[in-house]
Amino acid sequence: MQSDTNTSSKNMENMEEKKSNNNVEKQKGGLITMPFIFANEVCEKLAVVGFNANMISYLTTQLHMPLTKAANTLTNFGGTSGMTPLLGAFLADAYAGKFWTITAGSLIYLIGMTILTLSAILPQLRPPPCKGDEVCQEAGTGQLAILYISLILGALGSGGIRPCVAAFGAEQFDEKDPNQTTKTWKYFNWYYFVMGVAILLAVTVLVYIQDNIGWGWGLGIPTVAMFISVVPFILGYRLYRNLDPAGSPFTRLVQVSVSAFKKRNLSISDPKVLYQNDELDASICIDGKLIHSEEMTFLDKAAIVTEEDNVKSPNLWRLNTIHRVEELKCIIRMGPIWAAGILLITAYAQQSTFSLQQAKSMDRHLTKSFAIPAGSMSVFTMCSMLGTIVFYDRVFVPMARKFTGLDRGITFLHRMGIGFVISILATLVAGFVEVKRKHAALDHGLMNSHQTIPISALWLVPQYSLHGMAEAFMSIGHLEFFYDQAPESMRSTATAVFWTAISVGNYVSTFLVTMVHKYTAGPNGSNWLPDDNLNKGKLEYFYWLLTLLQAVNLIYYLWCVKIYTFKPIQIHSREAEESKDSVVELANKV
Repeated sequence: MQSDTNTSSKNMENMEEKKSNNNVEKQKGGLITMPFIFANEVCEKLAVVGFNANMISYLTTQLHMPLTKAANTLTNFGGTSGMTPLLGAFLADAYAGKFWTITAGSLIYLIGMTILTLSAILPQLRPPPCKGDEVCQEAGTGQLAILYISLILGALGSGGIRPCVAAFGAEQFDEKDPNQTTKTWKYFNWYYFVMGVAILLAVTVLVYIQDNIGWGWGLGIPTVAMFISVVPFILGYRLYRNLDPAGSPFTRLVQVSVSAFKKRNLSISDPKVLYQNDELDASICIDGKLIHSEEMTFLDKAAIVTEEDNVKSPNLWRLNTIHRVEELKCIIRMGPIWAAGILLITAYAQQSTFSLQQAKSMDRHLTKSFAIPAGSMSVFTMCSMLGTIVFYDRVFVPMARKFTGLDRGITFLHRMGIGFVISILATLVAGFVEVKRKHAALDHGLMNSHQTIPISALWLVPQYSLHGMAEAFMSIGHLEFFYDQAPESMRSTATAVFWTAISVGNYVSTFLVTMVHKYTAGPNGSNWLPDDNLNKGKLEYFYWLLTLLQAVNLIYYLWCVKIYTFKPIQIHSREAEESKDSVVELANKV
């Protein structure tokens, strides 16, 4: 008896200690952590965008790659960088936590950037410069290997950073705490705004350095910025709300699937008797427990209790709780809307490839002595995105709130839909601008020439600006959607899913460019997307093909929104917890 009493006493002490630690943990986070997280984000984006913004020029002018090969190299890199977040999310959610995953990813990215910077400095790592009218020597196998190694390391580093930074910052705000008035939807606006400012610096200052001073400095500066980004982030460690990893979310999803398959022949008489275990789910439903929904009921069979099941210590490959079943349902529900975001990224990807090549062929002078670098044209995208975010946060939301009654003005699904419409306008306008650019080339007898066409590159501003507006609506709404609708223990995974849409969008761009280049080739050498001279092509047809595909995609998205069901969750308010009240609020978030 004395032994049992001692054991019970120790258990009570452990519970009190755990509760005390949880209270300390809850006191962390908040606005005080934002300077550290945003400092990391600014330096990291300076590095990443400075690394990528003008890479098409580096590949074509320094490594002498053909245009389509260079474009596909970059979109393949973008695609791979969008897939590796799944690995980073798995490590963060299951083992390392978001803080250490971000730190490790930053260091790996730094190594990749250092290798590429060395290749830009050391002449033997690049092919010799072109001489006169001679055919330029393309980079050799060893030189391309250096490039690909640096790109692979960059993709792996991105896998640790991308799925965790946005979710880690959002986790610093506890929406159940009445003392924290900041909402996550505001945080995502701030996150994108800070990121946009960093990108703006990268596409102006860094691209100018790359074009006018040298690639050694142009790549070296973002490499140093990447190194600096790790320092403030680590310094803020003691201030962060660091939520412990709750185990592999992928394993839980597979366990539910296997359990449902094993019990596929059983029937459910009453959903109320399906298995629940609050103690088992405690670590994965801190903010609220998912409750049973009426969709995808075949998965509910994973929660049927049979005589073979031990409800006190269940075999999770045979029996799962309703909360775990609903986690899988949440992920499946998000799939169709995830897919809808792919084509917007495909359209957006052309800014760093064909839109940039358009700019290089046009007059970019603002004064007699200053010309905008082609890689800096995306400054108009960034300015438009930043202006739209400010307008959305300060003007649009307060106005919309009066009509909808929603704290965030409109739902993130409506926000995404507006972004889709603007993106359609962007590619439509881009096609007409390309027609005008080629008419100018024809009028001045420059159709077969690589000389600068006497038409201002400012004609490209509308398409760049519209893409920026679309980004402010669609991408932020997409990120909000994944963070909000994902199970709380899978938020890194959900953010990774957001990046996989970007990944697939880049791969679709590669596929589309390759197919169009292949099937529009004529016997006389004509092509919609020629390798040597855009003036001989039909780039406007390619833009209008993207417009048509996006219009079909918008119809698909509207259908997805119509059938979408928000996750059903029970939320215990902070006031209820402190008063030990058992009141439960049922919330379908928007």
